[in-house]
Amino acid sequence: MRNRSRLADIFKDRSRRCATLADLQLLLADAVRELGFDYFALLHHPALARPGRRLVRIDNYPAGWAERLTRRLGRTSDPIHVASSRTNCGFSWDEAPRLAPLAGAQRAVLAESRRFGLGQGFTVPANVPGEPLGSCSFATRGGRPLPASRLGVAEVIGAHAFKAARAICRPPVPAPPKLSPREIDCLALVARGKTDWEIATILGVGLETVRTYVKHARLLYGVTSRTQLAVHGLRDAHISFDDAIPPNG
Repeated sequence: MRNRSRLADIFKDRSRRCATLADLQLLLADAVRELGFDYFALLHHPALARPGRRLVRIDNYPAGWAERLTRRLGRTSDPIHVASSRTNCGFSWDEAPRLAPLAGAQRAVLAESRRFGLGQGFTVPANVPGEPLGSCSFATRGGRPLPASRLGVAEVIGAHAFKAARAICRPPVPAPPKLSPREIDCLALVARGKTDWEIATILGVGLETVRTYVKHARLLYGVTSRTQLAVHGLRDAHISFDDAIPPNG
């Protein structure tokens, strides 16, 4: 893969022929070097805390960092994973606070990664409806800048790497969560763009009650935004497109 202008096309073709994650790991390691990075991590985010046969997880991070991060997950969320759940485009790690405001513990995770030898990073989200959230991250050693001119190629390769990994692992599709009738009422109004105060007025219930319903529905789906909640509700047929369209729309 010496010709960088063709790197993405070559990777796409070869990734389709990978029969195992080990094959894909070798291919991705080769591409990472060509791109000018040092490290990569391709995974379904839940695989850090609970590895599973059908969940993707391959990386070449510095020794000890993945284990250290796993121990931290009981106290805080991985800040890069949180940021990747808020976008469908590749982003540098410096952009993460703009995508998702970080708590102090999450900023500490980024600081600690540098003590393990990680420098700058670039992450490609892999958010497939109905599957666990995932991403493909590329990183440099400490003190090395991102290869800015190759981030576009890295984004394409990250997407194809995750596609190949999904074909190998065939990740499980979780059953849709069971929502109460009132939670479905709130979900339909969320999909119409209504605020919690407006929903409370329409349904004739208290504001805190609505907040509780919406929060519980988000927790069941494992999402952080109202838009994501509406998308999941539509996908699982808890609500219809007619529910999501205002009567005068």
